[in-house]
Amino acid sequence: MGRVTFYEDRNFMGRSWDCMGDCSDMHSYMSRCHSCRVHSGCFMVYDQANYMGNSYFMRRGEYGDYMNMFGWNNCIRSCRWIPMYRGNYRMRIYDRNNFGGQMYEFMDDCDNCMDRYRMNGCMSCQVMDGHWLMYEQPHYRGRMWYFGPGEYRNFMNMGWGNMRFMSMRRVMDSWY
Repeated sequence: MGRVTFYEDRNFMGRSWDCMGDCSDMHSYMSRCHSCRVHSGCFMVYDQANYMGNSYFMRRGEYGDYMNMFGWNNCIRSCRWIPMYRGNYRMRIYDRNNFGGQMYEFMDDCDNCMDRYRMNGCMSCQVMDGHWLMYEQPHYRGRMWYFGPGEYRNFMNMGWGNMRFMSMRRVMDSWY
């Protein structure tokens, strides 16, 4: 398991709360969160409850003023622990919803789907092995989302609008 300590105020001040896994709504533990320390593991943090809204990937380290660092206007409201994975990585992406259209299989990072495959973006995916971060722009820029093993048929139905992912990278065990 991972461990992260959340603090109410910037620079690790105010009340704190230790979290060792997923938390869909931090409001029951603290009214606000403006800094955190990731002691072990990797986490996705979200500015809305239930793993919604803007998200950011955090690995071991100190985040004394993450709101300025991430450009957020809102504080962390939920977090998801990303389990360590050692093994082969495999994901299939599709340029249409419901696994339709052109399909490509990834086993490594891709910094630009358009350059590599002449693909205008990913609209659905199947993660067979590993944990992945997907980005809305090439070269791992823009908003990011976490994908663990499973099927993701329609990004629009997941509350992301007409999101098209343009780059993706593996969450590697060396990041822990």
